[in-house]
Amino acid sequence: MSRYCPKCLKAKPACVCQWIQPVHCDTQLIILQHPSEENKPLGTARILSLSLPNSHLFLGENFTHHDELNGMLQDERYHTVILYPGEEAREVTEVRQAQGDKALRVILLDGTWKKAFKMWKLSKNLHALALVRLPLDIQGDYRIRKAPSANALSTVEAGYHLLTLSEPDVEFEALLTAFNQMIEFQIQQMPPGVFERNYGAKSADNDQ
Repeated sequence: MSRYCPKCLKAKPACVCQWIQPVHCDTQLIILQHPSEENKPLGTARILSLSLPNSHLFLGENFTHHDELNGMLQDERYHTVILYPGEEAREVTEVRQAQGDKALRVILLDGTWKKAFKMWKLSKNLHALALVRLPLDIQGDYRIRKAPSANALSTVEAGYHLLTLSEPDVEFEALLTAFNQMIEFQIQQMPPGVFERNYGAKSADNDQ
């Protein structure tokens, strides 16, 4: 028998499925996941894909010739954008106001900054899409990972803030509940004092 949950792909003791709650919304997320992220115990993309019935998760590095994704990009019922930092990137709320009658579709790149950059460079089919960004004052709470900056977000946090800004009348807290439960489980598995020693100082800094 496999040691891993077939749905969330995490080790069965760390399975997050018990905390997943379906959230229905009009905005569609497409998550492009780098292969190195698929089986990471602290990966969060699966929380998004399992929680959002209309989302899609594709695995790869170069999506230029990805038939299913290219078919979706040609669907004129959607206004498709990509969350990616760039000089021309606009905040999500601006894009939401300008999309007209089309449904909003947002592409997220799931990987380290270096790997996400490579995915972006290789995937030529993404280059024609408008770039969007989140407000710069949003801070992440991935307290068991050392982030390069306070506003570095996990994939599920990025998705949560995107959706909250796009559809403020919909309740998306279930995404963060599953995320926080995953973190708390991992903290409980650490030997006494390890979390405080390795991450406590960072948490204190973020509170200031």
